[in-house]
Amino acid sequence: MNRRDTIKSLLIGSVATGFAFKGCSPTTDTKALPELVESPLYGRTESEKLRDEKLFSTTFFNEHELATMAILCDIILPKTDQYPAATEVDVTAFIEFIVKDMEEHQVPIRGGLMWLDGFSIKIYSKEFVSCTEEERLYICDQIAYPKNTDPELIQGEAFFSRMRDLTLTGYYTSKEGIEAIGYKGNTPNVWDGVPEDVLEEHGLEYDTEWLAKCVNESNRSGIAKWDDDGNLIS
Repeated sequence: MNRRDTIKSLLIGSVATGFAFKGCSPTTDTKALPELVESPLYGRTESEKLRDEKLFSTTFFNEHELATMAILCDIILPKTDQYPAATEVDVTAFIEFIVKDMEEHQVPIRGGLMWLDGFSIKIYSKEFVSCTEEERLYICDQIAYPKNTDPELIQGEAFFSRMRDLTLTGYYTSKEGIEAIGYKGNTPNVWDGVPEDVLEEHGLEYDTEWLAKCVNESNRSGIAKWDDDGNLIS
C-alpha cells in the first residue's frame, strides 16, 4: 500500500480537506454573531474557548482503543525518509479531539475498533494490536479499497474509510503535513516581472522607464504616486 503521493493528490483534490471543512464547520447561530464581533481573539468566541477547554479536559477512548488507532494511523500514513509518521504529528490526539467535538463519530469509530478486533480474532485468534505487521496489513487490505470489499466486510470498509479521512485531515492540517504538501498560500515575496524568455516568445518587452518605477524591490513597501493626468510618478 504505497500511499503518500496518492494521498497528497487526493487531499489537494479536496477529498480529505472537504471532509475537514464539512465536519468542523459549526452550526450557524445568529445569537453568537455579536459575541464573535466583540471577541478579542479573532475567530474564537469566549463560549468556544470554554468548550475547547472542556473537551481537552476529558477523554473518550481507552488505552487499548488509542493503541489500535495509532497503529491504523501509521498504516495509513507511515514514516518515510522524508516525512514523519501520522502518530509523530499527534494525529491520534487530533482524532480523539474531533470525536469528542463531533459526537456523530463516536459510535462508528468505537464500533469500528470493536469490529476490527473481532475480525482479527476470527482470522488470527488475537486482537489487532497483537498481530504482526504482515497480519495487520492483510486485515487492512481487506477493507481499504471501496467497491472491492467482500459484502460481509462492508462495516469494516466504512470504518477504515472514516479512519482514513480523519487521519488525512489530522496529518495534512499539521505543520509537518502542510510542509509535505508544499502549499505556501499567500506568502509575500518579490516579483521582478515576467521572465525575459517569456517576453521574447511573445515579442514583448518592458518600457525601461516603467520597469524602473514598477519593478523596484527597494520601493516595494511604498505607495504609488500619480500625477493629475494619470501618469505614474513613483
